[in-house]
Order: sequence, then C-alpha cells, then structure tokens
Amino acid sequence: MDFNTILKTAAEHNASDIHIVAGHPPLMRVHTIVTPMDYPVITPESAQRILEQVAPPNALETFKKQSDSDFSYEIPGVGRYRVNAHMQRKSVAMAFRAIKSKVPPLETLNLPDVIGRLTYLPRGLVLVTGDTGSGKSTTLAAMIQAMNERYRKHIITLEDPIEYAFESNKSVIEQRELGADMPSFASGLKHILRQDPDIILVGEMRDLETTALAITAAETGHLVLSTLHTVNASQTVERIVDMYPADQQNQIRSMLANTLQAVVSQTLFSRIDQQGMVPGVEIMLCTPAVRNIIRENRSFEIPNVIETNRNLGMVSLDTSIGELYFNGMISREDAIAQAAYPDKLERALAA
Repeated sequence: MDFNTILKTAAEHNASDIHIVAGHPPLMRVHTIVTPMDYPVITPESAQRILEQVAPPNALETFKKQSDSDFSYEIPGVGRYRVNAHMQRKSVAMAFRAIKSKVPPLETLNLPDVIGRLTYLPRGLVLVTGDTGSGKSTTLAAMIQAMNERYRKHIITLEDPIEYAFESNKSVIEQRELGADMPSFASGLKHILRQDPDIILVGEMRDLETTALAITAAETGHLVLSTLHTVNASQTVERIVDMYPADQQNQIRSMLANTLQAVVSQTLFSRIDQQGMVPGVEIMLCTPAVRNIIRENRSFEIPNVIETNRNLGMVSLDTSIGELYFNGMISREDAIAQAAYPDKLERALAA
C-alpha cells in the first residue's frame, strides 16, 4: 500500500494527526480521538520504507545520526504535513501533523478581538504559548496573514519546519526552514537584522541564545512573534527569566518588561455544538502595572492583574473556559478538566 493513500484517507476524515507505529495499523486523530485505520499492521520494515519515501535527504542524515528528525512533507492536492520521525522499541515511528493549506482568517478562530489588535503593534515581543497541539501555529499564521493583507512591510519567518506556506500580498514574506535554510534559530536570528525585516516570526524560543536574540530584535524596533511551551503568562515570564544565569536575571527582567507586549496562552477543546475545536485563552497585555510586576519579580501577581483588567481586553483562562461552556460550545467535564482552578470554576458553572 502506497503511504500517500493512507494520508489521503486521513485527509478525507479531517484527521489532525497520523501515527505510524510498528505493531499497529496506521492511526489517525480526529477531534482529539485516536483510532486505527482500516489498513494492514505496520511492520518495522514497512515503517522504514515509509520514512525513506517521505523524508528529504538531509532529514534522513539527521535521523541516522540522532534517531530523531523533524521535516515537512507535501502531497499536491491533498495537504502538507509537519513530520517527526523517531525510534521506539528499536523500530522507526512517525507522527504526521496535518497543516491546512490555507491560512484561516483571524476572525474565524473564535479568539478574542484583542488578538486582532495585537497585529497593529509597531514593535515589541508577542508570545503565543501552550502545549503541543494547542493551536499556537495557527494563531500566529493568522496574525501574520492579517498583517500581510494590511501593510507593505518585510516579514521573515524562521520555522521548524515551515507549516503554512504564505503568499506575499501587500507585504513581502520570506520563510526560512530549520535545516534546509539555516542551521538553527539562533543562527537565523544572528543575521536577520541585516535582512531589513519589519516583522519577525520565530517558531520557538527554545534556548537561551534564541531567546536573547529575539528579545534584542524586539528591543531594536522590530515586531517579534514567537512561541513557548508554557501554559500561562506568569509561567511564561518565569521560564524566560530562568533561562538566564542568576547574575543576569535582574537585567533580563528589565529588558523583558520593556519589550514584552502580550502573552496569549491557548488550550484547545472539542466542540459539542458542531464538529471541530475551539480555543480557550488567557491574555495578558503589558500595561505599566504588568511591566512593574515583571521588573520587580512579582509574577505571582499576574493572575490577579489579568482578572481585574478585563476592560482592557485581558482575560483569564477560567473566564474564557466559562464563556465557552455557557455558550454551549464545550462540555462541563472538559471545562473543569482544563481549568486553572478546577474547584473554583466548578462552583462558578453551578451558580
């Protein structure tokens, strides 16, 4: 069986992910549920053949050296996929994440209007955070597309791998892929300021060097968008500060207080009113009060500031989840399970 046929079947079922694991038939995730597909069980030999079919030469070389490799794969007319190949129980396994070919308009993502306002920022650092599969890439792509349709600017993205393929509209967009176009995010960022960008997208601030360069780019007057695997704004601030040696942490708090514009933290829910997913979000905007909190190492106060500044567009995760529940979009069980403060939200939903 040609592997492309498996991906075509998964696309017909609107699967978000496809898993290849020896000893199982191909598996697909549809609206968070993983189910086996009606194909033969994958053997270690067939898993190896699939890898050789889909991986580009540089990704195969990386896999041979590290037993792990990330790359993209495309079937014209069917879809593009973000792929991770890895070893498990001495055989090849792969995870394919389906990437929508068309960037969805920001207004179709069920996100608060304030996120649209962030696309008007002239400079600074905007972070979209959340677990893997929480919709971070889609939100950032929609924000980039909104700016692409509005401004005559130069946008450069650094990605691992390229997910949404943008078409330059009013803006000129360059997309650089880790491995194919640059050896690391840090390397791409080191040279990016000489490429005359206005807006920079960094796929992930995954290490100290990348983080420091992204903050420097924001300090020098660019709008920088990036992601972190954190679940809320206070954890995001702490994660960034903790990347630095202790003797540099006061300095980075000051730099972060000056450059950070917003943190949007997302989690996805299965909808009960229709097919699909809907995001719950926490939004922190960097008001003078928030900047003082960051500067003075009082990030534990951030949740209270978010809760008391709803009029500015800030929203706590539990408030967002509560709205989704009361609007009939998500189940009570899912709402409580994903809440920041489950007991408190349970009481609020019962009121």
